[in-house]
Amino acid sequence: MASPRTVRPPADRSGTDDASRGARSVVPALAADALLIVLFAALGRRAHASGLDLAGILWTALPFLLAWAATTALTRPRRTWARPWPAGVVVWLGTVAGGLVLRVLLGETAAPSFQLVTAAVLGAFLLGRRGVTALLTRPRRGSRT
Repeated sequence: MASPRTVRPPADRSGTDDASRGARSVVPALAADALLIVLFAALGRRAHASGLDLAGILWTALPFLLAWAATTALTRPRRTWARPWPAGVVVWLGTVAGGLVLRVLLGETAAPSFQLVTAAVLGAFLLGRRGVTALLTRPRRGSRT
């Protein structure tokens, strides 16, 4: 006697499956992270009267953007863009540590007080963004997914 076969609906070709939704969702999240790093650089330059010209802000942000891009790629952002733990912590610490190393290699300073402020501000920005995103994207009670 043959076993009953499970009939599956045809694959969704409309572009609204989970993978494409995840890919679309990650782009604004990554853009927000990058903008928050640039904001961190602008706030630092403003606090130290270093000028707010775009080139200067981007130069200040560059080592942190590079470190962020590298560590973000390692955490598979399509799956982890809204997770503060552990992916968000890895991205935060990688951005801080890698950014500080790159900053020194580019001839800039990294005094201990700067290191602490960097860790605190980027932690608030990068982990805060993920926390807010996680709250906004979690399934609602009683909703069907």
